[in-house]
Amino acid sequence: MTAKANSPAARLPFRFALNLHSGVPVYRQLIDQVRSGMALGALASGDQLPTVRQMAVDLAINPNTVMRAYRELELSGLLETHQGTGTFVANKKLERKDAERERQLTQLANEFAARAGAAGFTVEELLERLGELAPPSKQRR
Repeated sequence: MTAKANSPAARLPFRFALNLHSGVPVYRQLIDQVRSGMALGALASGDQLPTVRQMAVDLAINPNTVMRAYRELELSGLLETHQGTGTFVANKKLERKDAERERQLTQLANEFAARAGAAGFTVEELLERLGELAPPSKQRR
């Protein structure tokens, strides 16, 4: 499922993808993906998201799940819904509370560790490789 971009030539279309085996509720995955898309610049102010119905069909999920995610994002000021025209990324900077940030980091770490373990790698091997990705000035002391 892609979100329409104002300048499609400038960036790739944003795609939603679900992991039904992650243990993370589907609505939460949608919220996290919109937030991540905004943080990475894949979703920009004014970008239109798919309709509730279209996303539900494309992802084979209940429309109420999509509505819940959109509603929470709208309440936090990240999305705007205009009756008759659709749901759009609002003109607001992404701000994360410390608890939300910690929750998301824990979720990512658990997912990476689970995927690495399923592929036969140890957590130590994963940590070593992640450490190699950090710029020298950002590596832990």
